[in-house]
Amino acid sequence: MSPLIPTPDTLPVAWGWFQFLLLLTLPFHLLAMNAMVGSAALALYARFRADEPSHRLAHELAKILPFLVAFTVNFGVAPLLFNQVLYGHFLYVSSILMAVFWLAVIPLLILAYYALYLYDFRFNSLGKAGTVFLAMSLLIFFVIAFIYTNNMTLMLLPTQWVAYFQNAAGTLLNLSDPTLIPRYLHFMIGALAVGGLFVALFGKLKENRDREMADAVVRLGMNAFTWLTMVQILLGLWFLMALPKKVMLIFMGGDTVATLIFLLGLILAILVLVTGLKKKVYLTTGLAVVLVFLMSFMRAYVRMGFHEPYFSVRSLVVVPQYSPMWVFFLSLVAGLLCIAWMVKKVVEIR
Repeated sequence: MSPLIPTPDTLPVAWGWFQFLLLLTLPFHLLAMNAMVGSAALALYARFRADEPSHRLAHELAKILPFLVAFTVNFGVAPLLFNQVLYGHFLYVSSILMAVFWLAVIPLLILAYYALYLYDFRFNSLGKAGTVFLAMSLLIFFVIAFIYTNNMTLMLLPTQWVAYFQNAAGTLLNLSDPTLIPRYLHFMIGALAVGGLFVALFGKLKENRDREMADAVVRLGMNAFTWLTMVQILLGLWFLMALPKKVMLIFMGGDTVATLIFLLGLILAILVLVTGLKKKVYLTTGLAVVLVFLMSFMRAYVRMGFHEPYFSVRSLVVVPQYSPMWVFFLSLVAGLLCIAWMVKKVVEIR
């Protein structure tokens, strides 16, 4: 164990519960984030087009973007907390080392959120100025993702933490890590692709109200999804090759389950390309959701591979205290019911 790594806290229940909840909740956050980023990007694209269906699409997406931000933020709380429970002694350190950027996420997010509300509520009166608000929000989303990628990679590399002794100002970034850029591009191009699929699904659900716009939206969203997924596969291979050899080999037979998940992910990636080219919106959506879950599992294996020289979640000490977990499950069910009720009310109003 490196002397720079703090002693981990004890757990109230076995680590498997927290790992299960982390893997269960993270994909929902990723799907919401993908829908948010992709919708903002395609709304921006639609604003630069002169045809009437594109104008109506930009207006319709303006109405749902604030909701997508809210879902992304709220769905992100649970996996961040479970990440802190299991890997807090890594994540807290990396967050402190880049504290200036990490704390900047909150004001940046508030700025983007308010810009999107203004873009929605003043869509007609803003005119071309609305493009500025939308583009600024999209740019902020990419900046926040870059900050997150830095933190999530810096927490994997305690050897990089000694840089603190040359820079204690909280402005460290993990720029020398060869996995940083491919990892960032892998996530963000993937977000744009899945976001395109979300927009296609949105158009499909509008078929009965506005057939002309729906056809154009489905075509635009599925084209974005298909072509960006092709790029995404190449970026994924770059990310894989950039990993340290011992981590990469986990998916090359080093771990049977990880290898099977990797192969299944590759097969699903090819399948979604085929269904995407055929404009099968619902089938592609179902397959893509499964693919996002598999990629979350692979992400967990990558993290365990990086941490292996220093730490294993299996070594965490358990001091049994089960009642908070049951309260959490009750709160989770109540929260999901509230969200379902709110979504139902919003759909009825809109």
